[in-house]
Amino acid sequence: MAFQIALLRGINVGGNRKFPMARQRELMAELGFKDVTVHLQTGNIVFTDPGTPPERTARTLEDGFAADLGFPVPVMVRTRDELAAAIEANPYPEAAAEPKTLHVVFLADVPTDPAALAALDTVDPAAYAPEEFRLIGREIFLRCPDGIGRSKLAAKVANARLGVPATARNWNTVTKLLALADG
Repeated sequence: MAFQIALLRGINVGGNRKFPMARQRELMAELGFKDVTVHLQTGNIVFTDPGTPPERTARTLEDGFAADLGFPVPVMVRTRDELAAAIEANPYPEAAAEPKTLHVVFLADVPTDPAALAALDTVDPAAYAPEEFRLIGREIFLRCPDGIGRSKLAAKVANARLGVPATARNWNTVTKLLALADG
């Protein structure tokens, strides 16, 4: 059994689209997943899986959550090793010392839409300095030294229409999820 990590988008935000942590655990068990740990109420679930491809796990979770909750919940799934590889790929290792300044946007798939990629390519890094971002595979690393709350670059990246579902996590959450997967 290997660990997988489900990253849910858009639940429990501003009192909307409620999906309590206890129900997340219950529903995961009902869907056949074991060793379920829910971290924070924003939708970070670590669980064991017998080796199902993450894309298929994501579809199973999306279907099960929608049937139970009555609204869609986009889910990005990474294996333990994929999450570890994303952490290793961090292009801003110095930012890890201040984890609140570093975020990872997890994408459901590698964006392939030329128009979407062109929108990211046209972002002038100098216009947002000292903020910066980099797309690596299915992750966008976003470094915001002055915080993400008022970041113009974060807003620009968040509003980019990449053609794939996405959800962001801060570095503390990303590393904690790996620690949970490592037991």
